[in-house]
Amino acid sequence: MENPFDHRIQTVNELTRSIRGLLETSYSMITVTGEVSNLRRPQSGHLYFTLKDAYAQIRAVLFKAQQRYLTCVPADGLEVLCRGRISVYEPRGEYQLIIDYLDAKGAGLLRIAFDQLKAKLEAEGLFAPERKRPLPFLPRNIAVVTAPQGAAIRDFLLQARQRSPGTAISIMPVRVQGEGAAAEIVQAITELNRMGRAEIIVICRGGGSLEDLRAFNEETLARAIATSKIPVVSAVGHEVDFTIADFVADLRAPTPTAAAQMILPRQDVLAAAISDLNHRVSATMTRRLATARQQLMTARRLLGDPGRLLVQHHLRLDHRQTELGHALHRRLHRDRDQLNDFNVVLQHHDPRRTITRHHGQIRENTLRLSWLMQRLLSAKRYQLSQSVGILDAVSPLAVLSRGYAIPYRHDGAVLRSVNQARLGEEIRLSLNDGHLGCKITEIKHNTDR
Repeated sequence: MENPFDHRIQTVNELTRSIRGLLETSYSMITVTGEVSNLRRPQSGHLYFTLKDAYAQIRAVLFKAQQRYLTCVPADGLEVLCRGRISVYEPRGEYQLIIDYLDAKGAGLLRIAFDQLKAKLEAEGLFAPERKRPLPFLPRNIAVVTAPQGAAIRDFLLQARQRSPGTAISIMPVRVQGEGAAAEIVQAITELNRMGRAEIIVICRGGGSLEDLRAFNEETLARAIATSKIPVVSAVGHEVDFTIADFVADLRAPTPTAAAQMILPRQDVLAAAISDLNHRVSATMTRRLATARQQLMTARRLLGDPGRLLVQHHLRLDHRQTELGHALHRRLHRDRDQLNDFNVVLQHHDPRRTITRHHGQIRENTLRLSWLMQRLLSAKRYQLSQSVGILDAVSPLAVLSRGYAIPYRHDGAVLRSVNQARLGEEIRLSLNDGHLGCKITEIKHNTDR
């Protein structure tokens, strides 16, 4: 007889754990809205409450670590929007919602829509820094898209008049809050681009809640800013407020006052900077002119009369040209003979590429060899003149011309000492202009004096 139960019998713990795994896998991230009730906060700091509507309820927990992201304070009766995951508390076998994000219902929906649109436009590249356009340094015409009676435009105009009174500022009146506000702002940007007079478009509004700034988080406005041919500055809200328009605009200003400061430089600061630059340029030019004048006077003293120098240079140039022509002719004649020999060797090969490659080298070597020949000839002439002087100084003929004579024995050997002479020996004296035949009749040493 078959066992009516399952083949495997589970414990309560095992069953509860498998149910928890199934729920956590199937409901890993969900978003749910409902009313807070039975809210309690024990000493641990975690928030425990029931999330309910008219037909059902579910236990929920918001751990202390996640509470730093809260934008509202949970309270009994508050309609909230929660995002989290389903889990099971095993000791009691109860399933519950583990909350990661909680916000008031209206604001929560707006924030989810904000995050989704922000991620979409960022993926399309509308926030990329490389598509941001630089603003003109000194704009002559600025268009402000804003509510004409708001405090934001008054702050902007006050700061703009103080910094740059000559800049023309036009106001495109629109609604900046409520139904249809985004469409009016888009229409104003389109009209300003059509007219083409403004150099900068400033979208201006004071601070407010996420609901108040809803118009500036619309996709239509973001795309209008991205396609505008005129650079757009977003000056919406306070410094802590961020909108989609801020991310798409070419420049985000934290406040309307800061927008005027970032767009318009102060006239007195510019005037002071220009004056300082004028003084520095004038001083620099004065110093350079004085230095150039001194260098010119020094060069004139060193140069002297250029006419005489030109005559000498002309003579040297003619001489060098003549020598260069002869040397070049000889060199070219030798190179022509070598080229003929090479042509015979290269008949079995195509020499065109090699000749093309070596033509430049031949021209360079011709000039270099000519220059080297001149240097070599000059060096050889100098060495020859030095050698001639030395030979003249040590030549025996030069000694003979001063009155000396050289005695030779009958075998042609030079008689260098009286010890080599013999009485009665016939010798030959070589003088500067001839020879004498002599006979030794007396030998006397220097010590015999």
